[in-house]
Amino acid sequence: MFNEQLKLSGELSIVLKDKDGNVKDQRELKNLVVNSGLAYIISRMVDTSKAVMSHMALGSSTTATAAGQTDLVSMLGAREAIDSTTINGSVNEKVTYVSNFEAGDATGAVTEAGIFNAGTGGDMLCRTVFPVVNKAADDTMAITWTITLAAA
Repeated sequence: MFNEQLKLSGELSIVLKDKDGNVKDQRELKNLVVNSGLAYIISRMVDTSKAVMSHMALGSSTTATAAGQTDLVSMLGAREAIDSTTINGSVNEKVTYVSNFEAGDATGAVTEAGIFNAGTGGDMLCRTVFPVVNKAADDTMAITWTITLAAA
């Protein structure tokens, strides 16, 4: 009998820079793939009626991440279009999303982030909560988010 288990995980890297390009803060974090994200992945296996993941958002809530969440709790600004998406792997399949939040975007005390398949509404793939990153109005923040599907 063949029994293979799959593990889905996510990690993100946050790099905050000041207006001169100096790194002010850098973090590596884990995230939760929420129920709506799992349902989204399964739906894409049978059809393509749902849009691809296309946006990231930042927020200011410290509410714990939970599987049933479908959006950020307290979004800062608007969802940003993802700047690039890459797929790689042979045994462990990975998709990496990169988004740059420019000066003036999502300014404030950032404590949560998520990936979505629409600029508004749509499906949330994953969400993470972390200790505050203070993004000033002239700072930029780059997020590189990698989702890995591997045999457990």
